[in-house]
Amino acid sequence: MKTKTIAAITLVAALAGCTSDADVASRNLSQAADNFEVNRRVVFYNGITGEYMLSIEGLCSKGNGDSRSMVTITCKTAPGVFKKHYLGLSDNITYFMEQLEPLPVGASHYVVNFKPTAILPDIRLRQ
Repeated sequence: MKTKTIAAITLVAALAGCTSDADVASRNLSQAADNFEVNRRVVFYNGITGEYMLSIEGLCSKGNGDSRSMVTITCKTAPGVFKKHYLGLSDNITYFMEQLEPLPVGASHYVVNFKPTAILPDIRLRQ
Protein backbone atom coordinates (compact mmCIF):
# COMPACT_ATOMS: atom_id res chain seq x y z
CA MET A 1 0.00 0.00 0.00
CA LYS A 2 2.84 2.38 0.84
CA THR A 3 4.44 1.73 -2.57
CA LYS A 4 1.18 2.63 -4.36
CA THR A 5 0.90 5.88 -2.41
CA ILE A 6 4.47 6.87 -3.25
CA ALA A 7 3.88 5.97 -6.92
CA ALA A 8 0.71 8.09 -7.01
CA ILE A 9 2.46 11.08 -5.46
CA THR A 10 5.34 10.72 -7.91
CA LEU A 11 2.92 10.56 -10.87
CA VAL A 12 1.06 13.69 -9.74
CA ALA A 13 4.33 15.57 -9.28
CA ALA A 14 5.54 14.50 -12.73
CA LEU A 15 2.30 15.56 -14.42
CA ALA A 16 2.38 18.92 -12.65
CA GLY A 17 5.79 19.58 -14.19
CA CYS A 18 4.27 19.20 -17.69
CA THR A 19 1.97 22.20 -17.25
CA SER A 20 3.11 25.55 -18.65
CA ASP A 21 3.00 28.77 -16.64
CA ALA A 22 0.35 30.10 -19.04
CA ASP A 23 -1.88 27.08 -18.41
CA VAL A 24 -1.53 27.50 -14.64
CA ALA A 25 -2.27 31.24 -14.80
CA SER A 26 -5.27 30.67 -17.08
CA ARG A 27 -6.69 27.98 -14.83
CA ASN A 28 -6.15 30.17 -11.75
CA LEU A 29 -7.88 33.16 -13.38
CA SER A 30 -10.82 31.00 -14.44
CA GLN A 31 -11.15 29.62 -10.93
CA ALA A 32 -10.96 33.13 -9.43
CA ALA A 33 -13.69 34.30 -11.84
CA ASP A 34 -15.88 31.34 -10.88
CA ASN A 35 -15.43 32.48 -7.26
CA PHE A 36 -16.50 36.05 -8.19
CA GLU A 37 -13.06 37.53 -7.52
CA VAL A 38 -12.46 38.96 -11.03
CA ASN A 39 -13.88 42.29 -12.17
CA ARG A 40 -14.98 41.81 -15.80
CA ARG A 41 -16.74 43.56 -18.64
CA VAL A 42 -18.82 41.52 -21.10
CA VAL A 43 -19.79 43.30 -24.32
CA PHE A 44 -22.29 41.87 -26.83
CA TYR A 45 -21.73 43.06 -30.37
CA ASN A 46 -23.94 43.00 -33.48
CA GLY A 47 -21.72 42.24 -36.48
CA ILE A 48 -24.31 43.48 -38.99
CA THR A 49 -25.15 46.87 -37.48
CA GLY A 50 -21.68 47.38 -36.02
CA GLU A 51 -23.09 48.42 -32.66
CA TYR A 52 -22.66 47.20 -29.12
CA MET A 53 -25.96 45.79 -27.89
CA LEU A 54 -25.29 45.20 -24.21
CA SER A 55 -22.54 45.59 -21.67
CA ILE A 56 -22.33 43.84 -18.29
CA GLU A 57 -19.68 44.85 -15.73
CA GLY A 58 -18.79 43.53 -12.31
CA LEU A 59 -17.69 40.40 -10.49
CA CYS A 60 -18.99 38.08 -13.20
CA SER A 61 -18.53 34.48 -14.26
CA LYS A 62 -19.40 32.87 -17.59
CA GLY A 63 -21.51 29.73 -17.39
CA ASN A 64 -19.63 26.45 -17.72
CA GLY A 65 -22.46 24.59 -19.44
CA ASP A 66 -23.24 27.17 -22.13
CA SER A 67 -24.10 26.14 -25.68
CA ARG A 68 -23.16 27.70 -29.01
CA SER A 69 -26.45 29.61 -29.11
CA MET A 70 -26.71 30.64 -25.45
CA VAL A 71 -24.36 32.19 -22.92
CA THR A 72 -25.06 32.80 -19.25
CA ILE A 73 -23.34 35.44 -17.16
CA THR A 74 -23.70 35.32 -13.37
CA CYS A 75 -22.63 38.37 -11.38
CA LYS A 76 -22.22 38.93 -7.65
CA THR A 77 -23.89 42.25 -6.79
CA ALA A 78 -23.47 42.15 -3.00
CA PRO A 79 -22.41 39.58 -0.38
CA GLY A 80 -24.70 36.60 -0.99
CA VAL A 81 -26.62 38.39 -3.79
CA PHE A 82 -26.31 37.25 -7.42
CA LYS A 83 -27.88 38.06 -10.80
CA LYS A 84 -27.89 35.67 -13.73
CA HIS A 85 -28.28 36.82 -17.33
CA TYR A 86 -29.22 34.55 -20.25
CA LEU A 87 -28.19 35.83 -23.66
CA GLY A 88 -28.89 34.29 -27.05
CA LEU A 89 -26.14 34.22 -29.68
CA SER A 90 -26.51 34.00 -33.45
CA ASP A 91 -24.32 34.11 -36.53
CA ASN A 92 -24.14 37.92 -36.30
CA ILE A 93 -24.14 38.36 -32.49
CA THR A 94 -20.92 37.73 -30.61
CA TYR A 95 -19.44 38.78 -27.30
CA PHE A 96 -16.13 39.72 -25.75
CA MET A 97 -15.33 39.18 -22.08
CA GLU A 98 -12.59 41.37 -20.67
CA GLN A 99 -10.83 41.21 -17.32
CA LEU A 100 -10.75 44.80 -16.03
CA GLU A 101 -8.06 44.50 -13.35
CA PRO A 102 -4.94 42.35 -13.08
CA LEU A 103 -4.69 39.55 -10.55
CA PRO A 104 -1.42 38.22 -9.14
CA VAL A 105 -1.48 34.81 -10.91
CA GLY A 106 1.04 35.46 -13.72
CA ALA A 107 4.27 37.31 -14.31
CA SER A 108 3.67 38.80 -17.77
CA HIS A 109 1.87 41.86 -19.07
CA TYR A 110 -0.45 41.61 -22.06
CA VAL A 111 -2.76 43.84 -24.10
CA VAL A 112 -6.01 42.94 -25.86
CA ASN A 113 -7.39 45.37 -28.43
CA PHE A 114 -10.91 44.67 -29.67
CA LYS A 115 -11.44 46.61 -32.88
CA PRO A 116 -14.77 45.95 -34.62
CA THR A 117 -13.53 47.80 -37.72
CA ALA A 118 -10.86 45.14 -38.19
CA ILE A 119 -13.54 42.44 -38.21
CA LEU A 120 -16.05 44.12 -40.54
CA PRO A 121 -15.12 45.02 -44.09
CA ASP A 122 -15.43 48.58 -45.36
CA ILE A 123 -19.02 48.60 -46.64
CA ARG A 124 -20.12 51.40 -48.93
CA LEU A 125 -23.77 51.89 -49.77
CA ARG A 126 -24.91 53.19 -53.16
CA GLN A 127 -28.15 55.03 -53.75
